[in-house]
Amino acid sequence: MKKYGIILLGLLSTIYLLNPTAGFFELIPDNIPIIGNLDEAAAVALLVMCLRYFGYELPDIFNRGDRTS
Repeated sequence: MKKYGIILLGLLSTIYLLNPTAGFFELIPDNIPIIGNLDEAAAVALLVMCLRYFGYELPDIFNRGDRTS
């Protein structure tokens, strides 16, 4: 059941970030100085945490296989 909740949170944060209406649904209006983009930052953090729960680390996505330094 926890897995489905995390999937739902990931999908909601993705939809909020894509927001095709460009401001139809905003938690904090973007025109407020300094704090206007905090809701998008929170959605990104939530999405990263959901991806990490399922084993997807963002730095690992960009690696091209095993490289030994």
